Amino acid sequence: MSPIHARSRPLTIAAGIVLLVAACSGGGGATNAPSGGGGSLAPASLGHIGGSVSVLAVWSGGTDPTSEQYAFMQVLKPFEDATGITVNYTSTRDINASITAGVASGNLPDVAGLPGPGKMIELANAGTLKPLDGLFDANAYRADTPGSAALEVNGKQYAEFFKGSIKGLIWYDPKVYTGGVPTSWDDLNTKAQAALANLSGTKEWCIGLQSGAGSDGWPGTDWIEDFVIRQSGPDVYDKWVAGTQKWTSPEIKMAFTEFGKALTNSFGDANSIISTNFGKAGDPLFTTPPGCLFHHQASFITSFFQKDNPSTVAGTDYNFFLEPDINPQFSGAVTGGGDLLGMFNDTPQAEALMKYLITPQAQAIWPSIPNSGAISGSKSVDVSIYPDDITKAAAKDLANAKIFRFDGSDAMPAAMSDAFLKAVEDFTKDQTQLDSILANLDTVQSTAYGG
Repeated sequence: MSPIHARSRPLTIAAGIVLLVAACSGGGGATNAPSGGGGSLAPASLGHIGGSVSVLAVWSGGTDPTSEQYAFMQVLKPFEDATGITVNYTSTRDINASITAGVASGNLPDVAGLPGPGKMIELANAGTLKPLDGLFDANAYRADTPGSAALEVNGKQYAEFFKGSIKGLIWYDPKVYTGGVPTSWDDLNTKAQAALANLSGTKEWCIGLQSGAGSDGWPGTDWIEDFVIRQSGPDVYDKWVAGTQKWTSPEIKMAFTEFGKALTNSFGDANSIISTNFGKAGDPLFTTPPGCLFHHQASFITSFFQKDNPSTVAGTDYNFFLEPDINPQFSGAVTGGGDLLGMFNDTPQAEALMKYLITPQAQAIWPSIPNSGAISGSKSVDVSIYPDDITKAAAKDLANAKIFRFDGSDAMPAAMSDAFLKAVEDFTKDQTQLDSILANLDTVQSTAYGG
């Protein structure tokens, strides 16, 4: 799940689809792209259009230069200047509720962030979301953004991949942990115990599950998804996401059990873990003495590190390594996330904005902002635009993944996803109830997929 989505998690799709995000793959430069969709379209080439377009998304913070909303405004400025179109932006922390209310009232924005592919499919099938076919060259867009196939319903594209992140990163303070990059999950735990032997009161992990707006628990779903794909591989992962792999199966139970070991070795008790906001959960990395050795979180967490600890320096005070392999058979398996945008009203202004937002020019702006933690959704954006070595490394890890899947819970039906969130909290409170928790998830699964 993405930190900026209240009920929206990074894009994923069910069984059988491998999504390779257009993470910056180096070379080519920010303006070298195929013509057409994802091409070299500059804002000025859209012409002066005038009028306005309404946009609803989760990015908040107003004019604060460190905020998500400010970053998005920087993306929009060249578009507004060149086209004369005024973007009327509204922020909401619960995008799903806002869109649901808009559908009921008939009062929808022209363009909006989407709370995952499950909602995208629902809105497309209902005829509420407008197809994007014809706005740009579909083949060029697929070439620039391989994951775009996941944004299609019945052969038509209904959303754009705007920006992304890589998950399963293990963050640490290089001054505290000096054991090097682990070669396996077992090696990580061995190296952790060696480091902890010289630290009094420090725990192996920092974990925080609170997020608000109906999404508490999502950092735990990320943990479990990373374990499923690394322990049992993409086939099991896809079946689980699609609702054909039982929660009570040994593979899913094994993932919960491994997460339980991390909870047991975490900073703070169960109530503290549940009530600690995900954005502040890694702060004990920076205390003296440190509260924890490691923090499992996606690439976007750097923006929260800097906000709460502005004196910290990337590479000096924090760094990461990719969560190591568990089952060698699935070496190089990773998960990731992304932000989707869709169009509800096909006005000339809305169509122009959708054309602009997939261009390398637009895609390069947010990721180039220091401490944003964002990774571009276009392969045509050169890795050199990233402001620090941390983000460059994260983008390369995403691009070089041998097995890649997007956040699984985001593609599950809402009832299943909600039950998963609650299960994470229930499990955190009492791990002895795992069997009954998984049995309940099986019950939800039997009806949530409509079959």
